Amino acid sequence: MADVSAESVRRWLHTLGDLPGPPAAAPATGCPLLDWAASGAMELTGEADGPPVLSPGPMTDLLREAGAALAHLAGRPLPFDPALVLSGRAGAMNLTRRGRISAGGATRLLRASDGWCAVTLSRPDDVELVPAMLGGETVTAPWQQLAATVRGAEAREFADRIRMFGVPAAALPLEPRLVDVPWQVSMIAAPDRDARLAGALVVDLSSLWAGPLCARLLGLAGARVVKVESTRRPDGARAGNQLFYDWLHAGHESIAVDFTRPEGQGALADLIRAADVVIEASRPRALAHLGLAPERLNHRAGKVWVSITGYGRRHPDRVAFGDDAAVAGGLVGRSADGEPVFCADAVADPLTGVVAALGAMGALACGGGQLIDVSMRNVAAAFAGAPRADHGPHPIRTSAAGAVVECPALGRTQEVLPPRAPVPEGAAGTMGTDTIRNLSRGTELRGRSAPR
Repeated sequence: MADVSAESVRRWLHTLGDLPGPPAAAPATGCPLLDWAASGAMELTGEADGPPVLSPGPMTDLLREAGAALAHLAGRPLPFDPALVLSGRAGAMNLTRRGRISAGGATRLLRASDGWCAVTLSRPDDVELVPAMLGGETVTAPWQQLAATVRGAEAREFADRIRMFGVPAAALPLEPRLVDVPWQVSMIAAPDRDARLAGALVVDLSSLWAGPLCARLLGLAGARVVKVESTRRPDGARAGNQLFYDWLHAGHESIAVDFTRPEGQGALADLIRAADVVIEASRPRALAHLGLAPERLNHRAGKVWVSITGYGRRHPDRVAFGDDAAVAGGLVGRSADGEPVFCADAVADPLTGVVAALGAMGALACGGGQLIDVSMRNVAAAFAGAPRADHGPHPIRTSAAGAVVECPALGRTQEVLPPRAPVPEGAAGTMGTDTIRNLSRGTELRGRSAPR
């Protein structure tokens, strides 16, 4: 299986250009489904009162190959653990599997007339919009009333209707969505043969999980990471689990400016000009409104721009979060009766973070000058549809002590382990703590390859 997954990752990287020395395959561990059982992600997948279920795709093998490729591109070993990538947040927050309610609780799978639909109500505004979604009726129990309405509608039609209100929703595909490569690549500048990650300036404009994980991996590989937030709309994850936030952001600098004021917009433009790598997860029109659309800027040679969206830049108004994006890509588990359940914890988020880091590092290794358009739905679809080895049936034995997965082909078993919490390398910086130092000294802002 490792060779199949290694070939998938090499194929992804090949779309960026000719890499100097393609990465070798990571050492095989034996059985990807036993690895899934040990990762903590299986414990998060399945009905709340039923057994955990097996992985819908070769996620642990693909992540292991991506980790090996990241280390190769960085030229150094990286502390990359697929288990923490998949279930570290759940370990930090003590989340458990809940079937058709996401582990985090904000997304639900609702049965439609022809299949299933995922809806996310993660923000107060989303809940307030439910009456409008339901045609103006009085709402006393949002989820129950949404579920009753969708039962009489087609899943895709209902998801389209919900998205009209800016609320994340997705129909579970009736057939697998075939996605061979999880990103789209376009040139935005000339390449630079001297482009490299070591010492590069990464300006991270993203928030929550996928983009910050990408930034964390680039930082571990030797880049300098500067997190940039709006003083009016800081990263919402700051109000979440502190341990997980520290794990993502420890060692990164923090700049905070007001994006609505001319001086803040000027500072943001300076940061983007100075960056070797820009990571952002905004709707395209948000940066365009500030005059910072990546396609319209005059980038210096070698810059890499990573754009993370729910459905890609061709669908700029479709909002998505990790669980509904996974459903859109067909990345769901199946309970004993064959019905869909959420896979792990907001799984499209961590998978997208790893893929985005791989795209950024691969682009730099090929000279940069590229816009990497990463769609969370397509990442989920690429992992769901990737080739996998057939090791035969894997019986799951359950008891009061827990669950155990058997691999008869290898004569091995694996206990289904709970998620592990990550161990941060330190505390994340206070918001804006590096603003004055960076913005008062222009030399501090220059990226590694910027003219001096």
